[in-house]
Amino acid sequence: IFDEVDTGIGGAVSAMVGKKLKRVSCNQQVLCITHHPQVAAFADHHFKVNKTTESGRTRTTVDLLSVEERVLEVARMLSGAKITEKTLEHAREMMDDACCD
Repeated sequence: IFDEVDTGIGGAVSAMVGKKLKRVSCNQQVLCITHHPQVAAFADHHFKVNKTTESGRTRTTVDLLSVEERVLEVARMLSGAKITEKTLEHAREMMDDACCD
């Protein structure tokens, strides 16, 4: 289990961390919590954790994302609130590149 192992890094270094975690996952199960799209792109499965508060109560949900939902989430991680066609294209490219590494 890696909980935000990529804290304090970014860009190319995040991609290297993602690649190393992918290699580790070839021989054992890896659970990684990340906020970096460069790391998330390497995942075989992607879960999204959501936290909401209603009437003073906090609720956390964990959802397994489909392939297209993964693309949207990586795009959101890349750009924040505004997801454009270019951002989606970039997310798909990152995931395709990670898949072939």
